[in-house]
Amino acid sequence: MKKLLYLVHRLPFPPNKGDKISSNNMLKYFSERWRVHLGTFVDDPDDWQYVERVREQCEDSCIVELPQRRRLTGGLYGVLTGQALSLTYYDSTELQGWVHASIARECPDAVLVFSGVMGRFVKECLPAEVPVVFDAEDVDSEKWRSYAESKHWPLSWLYRREARKLLAYERAMAAATRVSLFVSAQEADLFKQLAPESADKVHFRTQGVDSQYFNPEIRYNNPYPPDKKVLVFTGAMDYWPNVEAAKWFCENVLVPLRRCEPELLFCIVGMKPTPEVQRLGDLSGVMVTGGVPDVRPYLAHARAACLPLQLARGIQNKALEAMAMNLPLIATQEALAGIIEYPDVMMDVTNSAEEMLQAAQAVLALPRQVNRAGRDCVLEHYNWDTNLRRMESFLLSEGAAA
Repeated sequence: MKKLLYLVHRLPFPPNKGDKISSNNMLKYFSERWRVHLGTFVDDPDDWQYVERVREQCEDSCIVELPQRRRLTGGLYGVLTGQALSLTYYDSTELQGWVHASIARECPDAVLVFSGVMGRFVKECLPAEVPVVFDAEDVDSEKWRSYAESKHWPLSWLYRREARKLLAYERAMAAATRVSLFVSAQEADLFKQLAPESADKVHFRTQGVDSQYFNPEIRYNNPYPPDKKVLVFTGAMDYWPNVEAAKWFCENVLVPLRRCEPELLFCIVGMKPTPEVQRLGDLSGVMVTGGVPDVRPYLAHARAACLPLQLARGIQNKALEAMAMNLPLIATQEALAGIIEYPDVMMDVTNSAEEMLQAAQAVLALPRQVNRAGRDCVLEHYNWDTNLRRMESFLLSEGAAA
């Protein structure tokens, strides 16, 4: 079996947020076909309980703690040294030493870098013939630019600086690696515009969903109070775009919607809700669950998935999971970016609070609808094995991006 050096910015288990869903599926796929040498960080103390489970899938690993105080110390160091804060946050002499030793000892057949910040650990230390696939997932610099537009000084200045520094780094990584992959055609096209010198080496994969796990044929106990008409929003609730989305819905849609649908329940399902999100649970008609052991019952017994994201990058796992569960979608255009058009999918695309209100009223006025075309779309286009075989072809192909 060939040897793969796999670098990922946080432990690829449990698959409880978007990037960890991707990195976990990559680890599962490649560990069955390659001898995987994994370098990664633990940024959540709760994840230490899963370390041995991850190590069992690898021939060798280096798993380094990333303390919370690094957000401050790494940020200060980045400002003082003129680097992107994201890069200094993920700095580690331990991991860097392990990568150098692993390359010297094992001579990997290929390298997979998941998340742009991890590319720094292999830059300029690999033989030219070793293919490196740089899976950036999203154009991270563009995310920071978008953040800057929605914040006041000094955060607006700091985020613009981060966007500028990260873009320079992303362009350097794309130029130095065989292939740069993004999570959708739209993200890939955007990066080609930002890094035209590497456009011929930029490709896209797409996101996947475990359709056997997200199976609407399984019976799930109802987690909601009886007689409620539920719109559900799922996601990590310490992630700023998710926080802003939940707040936006409660501030702009909730009250007029409950006037005509007093049995409405807007349920926010996701781990680590911030204090802002927790306070939303005090509103009439809002339920905040925090982390749950299984999100599927919350999807199975809702009327629709409500995705009021105002800022999003790449393909949203929350949209694909809802579609896999036959659940209709009410969503902003941003929340559906990268998802292909497919006949008869029950998907209301809204561009304003008024449009979202009208779409929600229409959905709640009917019994729960079954979005079979949504699941068909997932089965046909968002299968993990199909997507990862394409990624593997870049790791194997001598001519993928010469």
